[in-house]
Amino acid sequence: MIDIAYLEFLENILTENRKERFLNVLKNRTRHFTVAVEDVFQMHNTSAVMRSCEVFGIQELNVIEQRFGKRIDKEIAMGAQKWVDINAFDSISGCLDNLQSRGYQIIATTPHENDCLLEDFDISKPSALFFGTERDGLSDEILKRADGFLKIPMVGFTESLNISVSAAIIIQNITERLRKSNIQWQLTEEEIIEKRLQWAKNTIKDINRIESRYYTENK
Repeated sequence: MIDIAYLEFLENILTENRKERFLNVLKNRTRHFTVAVEDVFQMHNTSAVMRSCEVFGIQELNVIEQRFGKRIDKEIAMGAQKWVDINAFDSISGCLDNLQSRGYQIIATTPHENDCLLEDFDISKPSALFFGTERDGLSDEILKRADGFLKIPMVGFTESLNISVSAAIIIQNITERLRKSNIQWQLTEEEIIEKRLQWAKNTIKDINRIESRYYTENK
C-alpha cells in the first residue's frame, strides 16, 4: 500500500518541472512487453539494453546471471538504472517460470525455422523478449520453452548483430507500433503512483535521512 501522504511530501521537495517530467514519461511506460537477457558476458551490452528499454518506454528488464555474476555498468546505462526495474535471476528456469506465471508469452529473438520477421510480429499479446549473446545465442532451455521466434530482416553478408543493437532495433519497432495501436498497454494508476514514489526517492539526495525524519514526525 502506497503512503500517499509520504508521496505528496516528497513531491513537494521536487521542482514542478521534475514532477511534470515524471508524469509525461510515465504516460509512455509499459509492461505489456518486457525484456530478458541471458548470461551476457560483456556487461556493457546488458547496460546498453537497459538504456534502450528506458529510452523506448519498457519499464522492466530481466537479467539471467546463471553463469556470470555481474553488476550493471552505470557509465553505459547513463542513469537508466534509476528509472527501469531490474529483476535478477540466477537460473533460466526461474526467469521463465516467473514471466510465464505473469502471463507473458516467451519470444526468443533468434533465426529459427519457425521464426517471424519483426514487421510481422503480433504485438497484441504480452510478450517477454529474450536476447542472447552474439557468439552463443540463447540456451536450448529457452528455445525449447519459447512460444515464438523473432528475427530482424537482414540483407547483407553478416548474419547476426550485437545484442545491444538487436535489442534497440526490436524495442523501438514494437513500442512505436504499440503506442499507435488500440491495445491497453499503459501502466495502471497504481503502478504509476508506485513509480512516482520510487522515482522521487531516487531523485532526492539524502533520502534515508529525510524518510527517517518524516516517519519520526508523523508517527
